[in-house]
Amino acid sequence: MTLRPLVLLVEDDPGMRDCLRTTLSAEQMRVVDTATGAEALVQAAAHNPDVVVLDYGLPDLDGLAVTTKLREWSAAPIVVVSARMDEAGKVALLEAGANDYVTKPFGTQELLARIRVCLRTSTRVAAGSNATSIEVRDIRVDFGEHRAYLRGREVSLTPTQFKLLGALIRSAGKVVTHEQLLTHVWGPSRAEETQYLRVYVGHLRKKFERDPLRCEYFVNVPGVGYKLRID
Repeated sequence: MTLRPLVLLVEDDPGMRDCLRTTLSAEQMRVVDTATGAEALVQAAAHNPDVVVLDYGLPDLDGLAVTTKLREWSAAPIVVVSARMDEAGKVALLEAGANDYVTKPFGTQELLARIRVCLRTSTRVAAGSNATSIEVRDIRVDFGEHRAYLRGREVSLTPTQFKLLGALIRSAGKVVTHEQLLTHVWGPSRAEETQYLRVYVGHLRKKFERDPLRCEYFVNVPGVGYKLRID
C-alpha cells in the first residue's frame, strides 16, 4: 500500500487549524499540527513530513525564520499561508526556500491544488536526482512506489523504517555514519541519539535477515555507523 502523504500543519488560530486539519484528512492526507514555530521545528524533525503548510504570522517565530531553519536540513516542500505580505516579503520567503504561498482569505481547493503541485514536483525531483528503484543483492527498494522487496516479495515497512533502508541502500557498500543516518531520518535534533538507530536497524534485520544475529545485509561498524553489504 502506498503511504498517504504526511502534512505538517503550522497554524496558531485554533479554528483555522481545525478546519484545515479536517480538509486535509478528507483528502486522504495524514496531518500533524502545531501552533508555534518552535514546535513546528520539533515536529518536522520527529515526523519528516512530505509537505509543510506554514502560517507566516506565528506567535514566536515568523514564517521566514521557520523556513530558514527547516532548510538547514529538510527538503520538504513548504507552502506559506499569510494574511498580508508585500512583494519583498514574498521574495524573501522564496529565496529562503519556500515553494509557494497563499494569501488569506483563500479557498481550500486552491490550497489543496498548491499542495498537490508541491507533492508532484517533490516526487519528480527525487526521481530525477536518485534512481527510482535500487536493487542490492536480494533487496530492492522502489522509491517511486514507496515499496521494499526481499527476493521478490514485498516487505511491509513503517515510514521511518523505509527512510532508513533508503538511506542505506543509496550508499550500499559504504559506511554511513550514525550522525548522517540520524540527521537524514529523524532530523538534526536527534543527531546524537544512536539508540534510535540500534532499535530501527534491529527492525530491518528482523524483516530482511535470515538470521538477525548473523547479518548478511545490515552491518554494524563499531563506533562509526552502518553499511549495507554488497558482497
